Amino acid sequence: MPEKKQLQVEAICNGSVIDHIPAGQGIKILKLFHLLDTRQRITVGLNLPSAALGAKDLIKVENTQLTADQANQLALFAPQATVNIITDFKVVTKHQLQLPEVVVGVFACPNSNCISHREPVRSRFSVRSAQGEVRLKCHFCEKSFTQEIVSDAF
Repeated sequence: MPEKKQLQVEAICNGSVIDHIPAGQGIKILKLFHLLDTRQRITVGLNLPSAALGAKDLIKVENTQLTADQANQLALFAPQATVNIITDFKVVTKHQLQLPEVVVGVFACPNSNCISHREPVRSRFSVRSAQGEVRLKCHFCEKSFTQEIVSDAF
């Protein structure tokens, strides 16, 4: 007898689906990437079952198509995530995530003395990965931080 599966999250007609987010990172991604500012319907699944991860988060944003650059910024928090662009209930594009070289306007610099806190400029970090650790270097103060420190300063 075939196994019955029940969809735990409703399909969307048009928009973006961010899947395979490590459990506990979904809310952080919603905030950091200003997805709530889209004013579109957003479906969020937290701690959903996953064969690969054990548990995962999922975000579906209707009528919003993430670009490849935006998707790559997600690799800082969810390197194994997938970003699918949906049109008429079908996947039309699958973004393969890669760490971006630069992240602009997402994080504030954790260095309280950085000029970016006093001037009307968008934050800018160069991204480097060495020995499995992701580091972000502020364009303005040139200090280097781990991804966790930068995202916690948000």
